[in-house]
Amino acid sequence: MNPVAAFPNVYFLGIGGIGMSALARWFQANGHRVSGYDKTLTPLTAALAAEGIAVHYDDAVASIPAEVRANRDQTLVVLTPAIPQDHRQWAWLREQGYDIRKRSQVLGLLTAGHRTIAVAGTHGKTTTSSMVAHLLHHAGVPCAAFLGGISVNLGSNLLLADVVPRVAEGLVVPLALNDAADIGDISNESGTTTEKSRGTTAPVVVEADEYDRSFLTLYPDIAIVTSTDADHLDIYGDKESLVESFRQFVGQIKPGGTLILNHTADQSVAAAVPAGVRVIRYGLSPEQGPELYADHISVHGHQFHFDLHGPHGAVADLALAVPGFHNVENMLAACCVAQLEGVGAEPLQAAVAAYRGVKRRFEFVLTVGEKVYVDDYAHHPREIEAFLRSLRALYPGKRLRVVFQPHLFSRTRDFAEGFAQSLSLADEVVMLAIYPARERPMPGVTSELILSQITAPRKSLQTMAQVLSAAEADSDFDVLATVGAGDIDQLVPRLKNILDIRWNGTQA
Repeated sequence: MNPVAAFPNVYFLGIGGIGMSALARWFQANGHRVSGYDKTLTPLTAALAAEGIAVHYDDAVASIPAEVRANRDQTLVVLTPAIPQDHRQWAWLREQGYDIRKRSQVLGLLTAGHRTIAVAGTHGKTTTSSMVAHLLHHAGVPCAAFLGGISVNLGSNLLLADVVPRVAEGLVVPLALNDAADIGDISNESGTTTEKSRGTTAPVVVEADEYDRSFLTLYPDIAIVTSTDADHLDIYGDKESLVESFRQFVGQIKPGGTLILNHTADQSVAAAVPAGVRVIRYGLSPEQGPELYADHISVHGHQFHFDLHGPHGAVADLALAVPGFHNVENMLAACCVAQLEGVGAEPLQAAVAAYRGVKRRFEFVLTVGEKVYVDDYAHHPREIEAFLRSLRALYPGKRLRVVFQPHLFSRTRDFAEGFAQSLSLADEVVMLAIYPARERPMPGVTSELILSQITAPRKSLQTMAQVLSAAEADSDFDVLATVGAGDIDQLVPRLKNILDIRWNGTQA
């Protein structure tokens, strides 16, 4: 049963967020009247509007739909942490006594009592959760998924279990969407998962976000932890507090469940699992000590080929079209989940080969001859290092230009040296101004803090307009990469158009 059936109206503050929009789509699919506010018009909010969801961009109370203002007790308000305290609509809704829940709390409500596969980590969780959902869906295992990015295969950040794959076309086709079909009830009276239910109901795949300790609303059957690197120090203060939150998260894995833990993560996390929870460590090679690993890794064009070895058997010659050593590692964890859910070797090979990634995760925007433009969401030093090292492996000896937009003043302050070291893998680095997101400026914290420490042969600080002008006038590169989690994505279609004209003589 839908645990929020008492609320025919659902109103989102920050509906354009990637996690918020997935929830909005779920409520819309299940017959609720959905509406919401966001600060700016984006392709995602435009898509929501095209799907029949009322979206507005003014925080005036009068902009809240009339049915929401007139029906307090029948309205659930879903809030993103990015909404500032002085937001006029939020203040009014609080004063009026509306039921206001954080996105993470609502996700916890929707997954409570159901078989849950939760993917956590300071980086890699969006790609890995999309891989899990894709592998299960492609193999014919019904599952629901709430993702933190737009899956290229699904064309969405939401998958409902009552959806069948059309593998030949690479599309998904929604069937009847009802409360009972998308997430089946799989708990017994004690709240624990039964062996019978494990094989007969649809699992739910969720991205478990550590920001603001959001993932502590989840009680998974299977958890993946991809990384525990320091991040969100504006929330946690220090790395140890961050790691402690991961220990709390894995401590909520249900009895008889499984933790799939990256070998580079803080290993104290493994000690926090409840009795009876199995721990499987994974990594790129057996020399690193994990029981789940890849070997015979080779690069063919854009594809990474590898063999999987693990506690549930070996699978030879997996071909991953989304490149990167870090993505091989992510796929190892996803394949392990698929094996736990009963997917055999041949369906797994086919599903891996069919995976096409997540928008803005190692996304090949344009390839013309030996010229390449790639876009990536990386916004942490380790993510950037993994991305650029993989680009170097794909294009050895090629001249690499990187355009990077730092995300958050606090993250720039905390990791300026790490950003500089990872970006120095490029031949040329172009820095944009910091994207503030939810933060106000901090004295002395600018992009220059990173730029001054970069050792790449060429480096500069530019505006978006200057980046576009440079692309029109200067082609002294073989590989271009745009990197960051702010609004740098607005550059992508414009850069693609400019480069397509320069490289092809045609308009994209």
